[in-house]
Amino acid sequence: MPKFKLFAGRKGKADQAKNNRFVKLAREIYVQARRGGTNPEANSGLKSAIASARAIQMPADNIERAIKKAAGGTDGVDYEDVLYEGYGPGGVAIMVKCLTDNRNRTAADVRSIFGKRGGNMGESGCVSYMFDQKGLLVITRDEDDDRDEDSFMMEMLEAGAEDVVVGEDSFEILTAPEDFDTVKSNLEAAGYSFETAGVRWLPQNTVAAEGENADKLLKMMEAFDDNDDVQDVYHNFEISDDEMHRLG
Repeated sequence: MPKFKLFAGRKGKADQAKNNRFVKLAREIYVQARRGGTNPEANSGLKSAIASARAIQMPADNIERAIKKAAGGTDGVDYEDVLYEGYGPGGVAIMVKCLTDNRNRTAADVRSIFGKRGGNMGESGCVSYMFDQKGLLVITRDEDDDRDEDSFMMEMLEAGAEDVVVGEDSFEILTAPEDFDTVKSNLEAAGYSFETAGVRWLPQNTVAAEGENADKLLKMMEAFDDNDDVQDVYHNFEISDDEMHRLG
């Protein structure tokens, strides 16, 4: 295949993935504004959703349109949070967070995505015991980052964090779910900004996915990402760099 076609195909997928994220975040902003009011300073859920949208360079017009739509409240759309649980190829644990205005449609779609890619949707609680709910704040590190790691970790703990995971490219700050907003506000007041900020389900342990299972799992994640009702997916599998290279 000519190189320009390969590039066009990859760019098309990347653009579609970005557009999908815009759609999901616009829905999240709308829901948070409907539930807690349109002032982000008085609505931490809305403030967090807007921050996530800005982090991926979502146009300001999109953000304002979602808030104005919520303020109007004339369309009658009422979304609810639903968390589905199931197993992927190789028995890996997967949790699918959705915002939906039609639970029956969403359940059918999620069940189909599981089933068509070698997994199956289970009952509530079938895999959630393998995860812990934590607040997660990710601060990006660049090549010139020379801060003292011990001092940084102490600063995070004093701000209310439970733990700090130091990586080559980022710091991951973990909090108790109920402390997330306070810790985030403390760190924002200290001048920090975040690549990722939210309450997530983190796996207690991870398992390696290889070969056909890895291929099916990647396709399953793509299918979930393409579904507008799916806001986030949590899982306990890891795919090595070598395996990703093999899969292309």
